[in-house]
Amino acid sequence: MLEIYNEVLQDLQVSEKDRIKDGLKVRDTPGGSYVEGVKQNPCQSWAEMETLQEFGFKNRTLGQTLMNATSSRAHTVNQIEFRQKFFSAENKPERELVSNIVLIDLAGSERANATGAATGAVADAATRMKEGANINKSLTTLGRVISSLAEQCEAKAKG
Repeated sequence: MLEIYNEVLQDLQVSEKDRIKDGLKVRDTPGGSYVEGVKQNPCQSWAEMETLQEFGFKNRTLGQTLMNATSSRAHTVNQIEFRQKFFSAENKPERELVSNIVLIDLAGSERANATGAATGAVADAATRMKEGANINKSLTTLGRVISSLAEQCEAKAKG
């Protein structure tokens, strides 16, 4: 479970005091991209997974705005990998199915006047203003990526 807060990537399964100050790094390899140093937490039951989820949610960056008393100030990415193992009658491993689910919670776009950041109507208005600007910047970038991918798909479909 990761969060992107003010352009910095953090592992929400690590307590705030133990986090890497400059954040985690995204690395690219021929096999794909990954986040270096992110904590993997194997679970054997739903209860274990639920406990980890609750810990991560408690570590999210929240802040008060005029629109919401506990506004998410970051984007959150949560990846869950499920492994199902099949065994023979002799209890020997036969095969394994692996499924990955990625859940993404995007912080909503920010209007500085509506949140109170521009007018100073909320505590720590300067921080709220910076957070809002970074949220909008990342949402704009995501929109550009999606548009570019859509254009590439259209170009391939046309010939």
